[in-house]
Amino acid sequence: MILYRLHCPKDHEFESWFRDSAAYDAQRGRGLVTCPVCGSPDVDKAIMAPALGRGARKDAVEVAEAPPPAAAPQPVALMSDKEQQVRAMLRAVREHVEANSDYVGDEFASLARRMHEGEEEKRAIRGEASPDEVRALIEDEIEVLPLPVLPDERN
Repeated sequence: MILYRLHCPKDHEFESWFRDSAAYDAQRGRGLVTCPVCGSPDVDKAIMAPALGRGARKDAVEVAEAPPPAAAPQPVALMSDKEQQVRAMLRAVREHVEANSDYVGDEFASLARRMHEGEEEKRAIRGEASPDEVRALIEDEIEVLPLPVLPDERN
């Protein structure tokens, strides 16, 4: 097994274990190695200092050395090209909606109803609504769409 320190073009750094360098090359070539922070498949090896063993000297006294502290495990997202594309599309839809709508929180259902009935100026809004509130809006032919929930980026 070999541990590589990796980075993406946005300078996110993470580590991952591979069976050997050929396994890293094969997985990277198939787009299975992605940045766990931004999802970029453009991942490269970072420069690492080699771990060199010290040679024993005949006159040296053996001393027990404390093991180095364990590094926190770094997640690596292994996704197919299709899964990466779907996540990118979901992320783009969500970002577009967030950039082009007003967040109204739990007032969403009542405000959507008032806009539909002409009591309030129409505009793009987003917020929270219970399943019953959503069902009532749909039954009254008020258009609502759920905002895509993004999968945990570290899965």
